[in-house]
Amino acid sequence: MKQKAYQFAFSVAPVVVIVAFLSTIFLANANPSFAASGKKKSSVVDKISAVDHNEARIKQLHETLKITDAQEELWKNLTQVMRQNAKDMDAINKDMAENTQTMNAVDHMKFHSQITEVHLDQVKKFIPPFETLYASMSDGQKKITDTTFRTERHGKHRRK
Repeated sequence: MKQKAYQFAFSVAPVVVIVAFLSTIFLANANPSFAASGKKKSSVVDKISAVDHNEARIKQLHETLKITDAQEELWKNLTQVMRQNAKDMDAINKDMAENTQTMNAVDHMKFHSQITEVHLDQVKKFIPPFETLYASMSDGQKKITDTTFRTERHGKHRRK
């Protein structure tokens, strides 16, 4: 009896994991206001662009991290990467918004895979200028930076 329960648990576990994964992906794009209002709203109109969000983030980080005049060139190098990453993400989001209605489930999964790969490439581009800037920081700035990057979700809005 115990062996059957054990076999059942192992045969059901992969299905549960797959269902949870797919639910997360498909429900992440759900718009609850659609159900409430009865009308479909454009998610592109409702969302702030990555470029606009990034510009606000750059300004906020500049102040929070207390970037000095001596670090401005290093900061400029970092923000150049951040700005290009935001432009690239806006282009991907626009493509998704334009094509989401015609995508089947496989296309949708491939698109999410593409987004993940682009995000990984963006992080890889971000690290070298960030590492250089970090190396130039005082101990106090490093402490602020460590706390900021440890406690915030970068590129995402904080959950309330």
